[in-house]
Formats: sequence, C-alpha cells, structure tokens
Amino acid sequence: MRVISVCNHKGGCGKTTTAINLGAYLALHGSKVLLIDLDPQGAATTGLGIDKWRLTQHMYDVLVRDTEIGDVVLPTEIAGLHIAPSNIDLSGAEPELANQIARELILKEKLENLNQYDFAIIDTPPSLGLLTINSLTSCTLLLIPLQCEFYAMEGLSQLLKIVDKINTKLGNKPTRRVLLTMYDSRTNLSKQVAEKVQEFFKGDMLQTIIPRNVRLAEAPSFGKPICLYDPTSAGAIAYEELAEEVLNVS
Repeated sequence: MRVISVCNHKGGCGKTTTAINLGAYLALHGSKVLLIDLDPQGAATTGLGIDKWRLTQHMYDVLVRDTEIGDVVLPTEIAGLHIAPSNIDLSGAEPELANQIARELILKEKLENLNQYDFAIIDTPPSLGLLTINSLTSCTLLLIPLQCEFYAMEGLSQLLKIVDKINTKLGNKPTRRVLLTMYDSRTNLSKQVAEKVQEFFKGDMLQTIIPRNVRLAEAPSFGKPICLYDPTSAGAIAYEELAEEVLNVS
C-alpha cells in the first residue's frame, strides 16, 4: 500500500481539497483508497458528506484508545473510496500521547495492519505537531500543496527540516513532490511564484497545476468531491490529471 501524506503547516493551501479529490480520482481509476482525516477540524470528513458530530468512532479512538483503523472506516459515495473520519476530539490526542513510547510511530503501526487498500491518503492539520509527525513517519510519498501566493514559501524550510530529521532519526525517507495550487493565470504574481517554486524544487515538482476555481471551493459545502459536483470544471480536470500523475510517481 502506498501512503501519501498531504502536508503543509501553512493553512489555506489546499491540503484537504487535494486529499479529497486526489482520493476520489484514484478510486475512479480503479484503486482502492482510504482517506485518513488526521485534522481535528474534520474538514475532509465533512467534505465527503459525513456528519462529524454523529460519529461513534473516529481517528481519536485509533490513536488513543488502540482501536483498529478498519473499525472506524466509513464508505463514501464513490466506490473504492473510504474514509477514516475525524472531529474536534482528535485535538485531545497530542497531549494524551505526549508521554507514550514511540508516539511518533503509532499511525505507521496501525497502517501496517491494512492490506485491502492500494492507497492511504492522509489529510494533515496546519501544524507541525505530533499528528503531522505521525503522518510523515508513515508515508511513502510526501505531497506538499503550495499556493501561488507571495508568502507561499515562507516557513516551508521548517517543514523540510522536520522531514530531514525524520529521515535521519526515524528512518523514513519518502519521495517528495510539490503541487502548485490556487494558480491564477491572469495574474503576474501567480506566474512569478510558480517560476520561483519550480526553480527551487526542480525535480521535486509535479507537472500538474491546480487552478484557482470557484467550483472547487463550492464542492465541500455540498459534501462532494469535485468529480461528483462538477466533473467538467477546470478544477476537476486538474485533479484527474494529478491522479494520473501520482499513479506514475515511483
């Protein structure tokens, strides 16, 4: 199973949108996909039409109460796409796990018991805390959404330093890819940021670029991925291209 951590500690860069829609299109391409909502805000859960306030079990139980991931998984409207949901209770996981041995590896150990999926996609919180570190120790592909805005790269070096520490101390060295999001071809700013990011990351850049698209922004309020909300939109076409590209990332 390939494990993809969609990660950037800067909020508003399209992590959840990417996790949901990448998962949806991978499933439509025939893969069995588990989306893991590791953000206490539960946006991925809501974005797939699940009422996070009515959950009886979720990722908090997996990390703190030793529940198996398979016991919290729920189906979605798309065949082949399942979700391990979350809500605000997950915010209590980090302090409860603070003194636990090998706390950075809990999610990795849980994922080792799953063999029925081709992909696990982890939607991470906008922080560099224990939840995010668990995703980084678990993943085989680190996918970094980076919006085409002035402050996009500010603070990114901090994330990359943590990734390097995990490589050294915890022995996980995932493939790394950067995904440009919220690209607006009408503005010079988007073009300038894209050029700088592509120059900085070079071989780590994905070819797909996600445009700024109103339909992508609307879809979560209807609890649907873009492929069900507006499959002909520019955002839908871009995420389908992303799924095809990810399938070919070694």
